[in-house]
Amino acid sequence: MTQKNRLASGGRIDHQRPLNFTYNGKALTGFHGDTVASALLANGVDIVGRSFKYSRPRGIMAAGAEEPNALLQLGATEATQTPNVRATQQDLFEGLVASSTNGWPSPENDAMGFVGKVGARFMPPGFYYKTFMFPQSMWGTYEKFIRKAAGFGRSSLESDVDVYDNINQHADVLIVGAGPAGLSAALAAAKSGARIILADEQSEMGGSLLDSPALIDGQPADEWAVSAIEELSSFDNVMLLSRSTVNGYHDHNFLTIHERCTDHVSDCAVNGQIRQRMHRVRAKWVVLATGSHERPLVFGNNDIPGVMLASAVSTYIRRYAVAPGNKLVLMTTNDNAYQAAFDWADAGHEVVAIVDTRANPSGACVEAAKSRGLKVIIGSAVIEAKGDKRVNGVLIAGIDEVGEKVTGSVEPYDCDILASSGGWSPAIHLSCHTGSRPVWSDEVIGFVPGETVQKQLSAGAINGSFSLESCLKEGTEQGLIAIRNAGFDIEDRSAPKTAPVNEDRAMALFHIPHTKSTSRGPKQFVDFQNDVTASAIELATREGFESIEHVKRYTAMGFGTDQGKTGNINGMAIAAKSLNKSIPETGTTIFRPNYTPVTFGAITGRNVGELFDPERYTAIHRWHVEQGALFEDVGQWKRPWYYPKAGESIQDTLNRECTATRESVGILDASTLGKIDIQGKDAREFLGRVYTNAWAKLAIGKCRYGLMCGEDGMVFDDGVTACLGENHFLMTTTTGGAARVLSWLEIYHQTEWPEMEVYFNSVTDHWSTATISGPNARKVLAKLTDDIELDAESFKFMDWHTGTVAGVPARVFRISFTGELSYEINVSANYGLAVWEKIMEAGSEFNITPYGTESMHVLRAEKGFIIVGQDTDGSVHPHDINHGWAVVDSKPFSFIGKRGMKRADCVRPNRKQLVGLKTKVPDAVIPEGAQAVNDFEQPVPMDMLGHVTSSYYSANLGRSIAMGMIKSGLSRIGETVYYPLADGRVIEAEICSPVFYDPKGERQRV
Repeated sequence: MTQKNRLASGGRIDHQRPLNFTYNGKALTGFHGDTVASALLANGVDIVGRSFKYSRPRGIMAAGAEEPNALLQLGATEATQTPNVRATQQDLFEGLVASSTNGWPSPENDAMGFVGKVGARFMPPGFYYKTFMFPQSMWGTYEKFIRKAAGFGRSSLESDVDVYDNINQHADVLIVGAGPAGLSAALAAAKSGARIILADEQSEMGGSLLDSPALIDGQPADEWAVSAIEELSSFDNVMLLSRSTVNGYHDHNFLTIHERCTDHVSDCAVNGQIRQRMHRVRAKWVVLATGSHERPLVFGNNDIPGVMLASAVSTYIRRYAVAPGNKLVLMTTNDNAYQAAFDWADAGHEVVAIVDTRANPSGACVEAAKSRGLKVIIGSAVIEAKGDKRVNGVLIAGIDEVGEKVTGSVEPYDCDILASSGGWSPAIHLSCHTGSRPVWSDEVIGFVPGETVQKQLSAGAINGSFSLESCLKEGTEQGLIAIRNAGFDIEDRSAPKTAPVNEDRAMALFHIPHTKSTSRGPKQFVDFQNDVTASAIELATREGFESIEHVKRYTAMGFGTDQGKTGNINGMAIAAKSLNKSIPETGTTIFRPNYTPVTFGAITGRNVGELFDPERYTAIHRWHVEQGALFEDVGQWKRPWYYPKAGESIQDTLNRECTATRESVGILDASTLGKIDIQGKDAREFLGRVYTNAWAKLAIGKCRYGLMCGEDGMVFDDGVTACLGENHFLMTTTTGGAARVLSWLEIYHQTEWPEMEVYFNSVTDHWSTATISGPNARKVLAKLTDDIELDAESFKFMDWHTGTVAGVPARVFRISFTGELSYEINVSANYGLAVWEKIMEAGSEFNITPYGTESMHVLRAEKGFIIVGQDTDGSVHPHDINHGWAVVDSKPFSFIGKRGMKRADCVRPNRKQLVGLKTKVPDAVIPEGAQAVNDFEQPVPMDMLGHVTSSYYSANLGRSIAMGMIKSGLSRIGETVYYPLADGRVIEAEICSPVFYDPKGERQRV
């Protein structure tokens, strides 16, 4: 296929550098500097896909991020597939392979095309809610059909071959948009020496200047833009980011920038190169110079291929040397769009007519059109486009002054390209991301940014300042203000000069009338990507959806990758008219990140594979490996699971480790337990609020066990906290819950009690912890310290002391999770391995035995000690696990969860409670998760009583032991329950106390 729509010269493309690419299996040619969209138009491709709902043929409508139709599938191989790439934003490169995302067997001849012609009227908004409700038995079939029909494009089934990156940046001023306002703002601020980032989503900075006929400081606009970029590039303090979309604006001037580093070169980055990068920027001040999107007009059959935005026609001619047709009809409500007709005529093509909806336009553009001999039809509109797979004509009729009625005769005109312009909608998306409400302006005929708490300024078309002169002026002014607000002194700089343009006032017209009613006439599309029509919006309001947010959700207006860039204002205006309200009264939806789609790869960056969930190792990890330990993952940590010897099964190993600990001494690497250093004059009071028990009188040198509950009263973590000083505490948490607890403490401090003087720091990695447990633990430690008194009276249970262990400064805690005499030896992580080896050496005469997490679980279960997350599941409060002793209701200030525990559901008598379970057959181990029943012969479904939370075989007790939740379990001690298993067996168990070993706790206090 030849490039039948390519102009022989002109544009910013390189006519001497052809590029070969493939579209829907056809080999085509473009030029260096083309986008896929401009290359397709140059090759005469009319249809780029089928619409989402009605399978109507769709063509390229715009030239930038606002393009709703041309969503393509890119990738030469399965591994490089990327769905929903806008053809208007994808640079052409040699060998590019693209295909349409919708349309089978091809977009030109779609098998589902009959839907748009025959079935469209049977699919109004919400039809799926109404249609697929009954019969219920058919829902499975409905779901398969709906899922198959939904969506655009497909994700690759293979692993992504590319590498992505994240980078954290700080800027004094971040300028978003490198059009006339953004460039002038950057030029004004550059000489300050401040760190400036200028980001723009296009491959070449300059925005509208790249296809503008204007002069700036005596230079053609595009040449001035190139000079400005060259000047900015000479400053070391200025970072220029092209092909970089600021996709999200968050609180505290935190913005994310999606940079496409190599997408313009190939669909797979060369080894060692980054395909895309996400910049995470903290900016002192932000200048939004995001410009505006041209608004299409809503009229009959306005979605036929060949219907385009007026500005897009100019862009393709002036920037890409493409005239996508031969005979143009232009419909406009404003002077600005006249440029499309001028450019079309200058390209040597026929301008059939300029249809101006205004009754008496009188701007300079109107006079220029007439002086060129172009036909200008005023007070009229194109009420309908004609054609099937390409525009082949239009119907033009006179309309009244407010644009609500057809007043004249309907005249047909032949054309193959129809450009329309309903004015410009400021691109306020980013300004909305932080919650700022847009403000309607009758002068602008659009929404402009509202008040914000961010350190944010805006310049140019985003403010409704559409003239080039005002964009340059505002950009310069706001650039100077931003840099001064950021704390830099700088001399005033005059704005670049350009000739003012005499433009007449635009007409506020959003919906072109037809001779037929909206519901009876041809379809008039508002949201092209989601097939939302004017009649659908009117129907939504008739069905009671009066809030614009509800209209949006009912009709899907503004959904998908489009985010309402071209359709939102028109849709709101149609809804407002239907509700007999003004647009300000109707309001607007609020945009949210992302501004345009972002790949998961860019969001994730390097956090994939082995970096997705980093492995954390204790200081003693090497020793564990050398001893043949097998590991389990606990909260990113590699913890020794058990230490098998040759020929041992896992149960043999557990029996050996547990027996050695009970009979002599065992050692556990407990370094992974969460450790949070808490300081401040209000630290003690804060602990009293987050723990369920009392902390006001905990003495220095003492430790205390505590439970933490959520606001619902349910247990979510536990641990021992030590008082290191009057206002200084060390909190320990579960290994897996450490990060969550720290975040939880910070949240409550910042949001509930910000007046409290308390500070939290994670010190888990700072300390290496060796726990020795067993009757000989004191003897082992005595061989390693001379300055810590270890007798039972001097060093009591739940005390802590400082001293030296193996010559290293240490904190030693007398805490036990085994029920044995235990010491937790904490030293600097730098000395952890050395101290561990010294302990092993000192304990050799006592046959000191290392044990892993599985033996730790058995030992603690023998004592009835819980593990949060195993014996609790987010649905149990302290009384359910028989820990009422750890709840103090009499504290002066209520603790978190106190009210939650008193809810009716939490005090009902038949709640599940934690109990012990002894199997009638001692060797039978009940599987964890097994469900308890009263009558195992009851037909399915049986009445469930609860489930097993922990279950082990105990070599020390010579039998299996288990803990589980049973309804009213604490009042059923001594009764029997049954556990039917999937293999047909039934295990019988007696409900008992969960403390199976040393019920009085004498061994840990000796």
